[in-house]
Amino acid sequence: MRETSARLLRLLSLLQTRRDWSGAELADRLQITTRTVRRDVDKLRDLGYPVDATVGVGGGYRLGAGAEMPPLLLDDEEVVAVAVALQSGATGSVTGIGEASGRALAKLRHVMPSRLRHRLEALRVEVVERAPAASAVDAALLSAVAAVCHAHERLRFDYRAHDGGCSRREVEPYRLVRSGARWYLMAWDLHRQDWRSFRVDRMEPKIPTGPRFVPRELPPGGAAEFVSRGIARGIVRTRARVLLHAPFDSIVPMVDEQWGTLEPVDENHCAVALGGSSLGSIASWLAEFDVDFTVLDPPELREACLQAGRRHELLARRYERAGSVAGSD
Repeated sequence: MRETSARLLRLLSLLQTRRDWSGAELADRLQITTRTVRRDVDKLRDLGYPVDATVGVGGGYRLGAGAEMPPLLLDDEEVVAVAVALQSGATGSVTGIGEASGRALAKLRHVMPSRLRHRLEALRVEVVERAPAASAVDAALLSAVAAVCHAHERLRFDYRAHDGGCSRREVEPYRLVRSGARWYLMAWDLHRQDWRSFRVDRMEPKIPTGPRFVPRELPPGGAAEFVSRGIARGIVRTRARVLLHAPFDSIVPMVDEQWGTLEPVDENHCAVALGGSSLGSIASWLAEFDVDFTVLDPPELREACLQAGRRHELLARRYERAGSVAGSD
């Protein structure tokens, strides 16, 4: 399939280079038979590209209206994907591509066959302008990091850590990974001799780049899973285990496996092991279960729960006062 698609692109390119081609000439250039040329021409027509044919002496093929089209072959679903991406993907995690996305979409509309152009016209999307995410990355920086990953060249950069500290790093860059509105570089840290992930928005690459390197085998699960585990470690700074006074089956739908595990204890109790950024956040979150519970570990969570309870009492009194004032009229 890939070979056929590449051949169709070459055929379309040839048809653009001059007005008329004979079937024999095209077959010779593409190193295929004239019968295959006819089949490929039919495929171009099925895709909506106008290819005219003449028979007899001096007959051959030429592009009809739209002869200046570039060699672009997209099916309906691919057109939808490209149009939506160009119209709605210019904001958020990447900056500096808004105008370029608009120009690319205009060119795409101009060159597509009429059948697909109508699909594009129906897909005009209005995007609510908003400020880029705090972690947004400039397109030029993203492109530069992607280039050294592709070329297997060492990269030096100044890196700003979460606590504000700065350090100079030298790595073998491997993959760019996006998680939500954040971009990460997965790389082999030469100083630490281990795999690391870095927030791209905190990087300031240094030029020139370093020498080329021989790629290593990626960790199990690949780059995306490695970065995902690193993000989870950064979010979960403390863990706890709590006995919930409720049946296991009633709690299961409330516990996502990414941040907690659940086990049955008896018919009326189950235990949850969960993680959070602090004991206070875990204590506040436990209220979401809306059941009685007993702290198993660590003991410090009990005091955090008492503090959360006092905050809930204070909030309840505020609501009561607000309700009484409203009802006094």
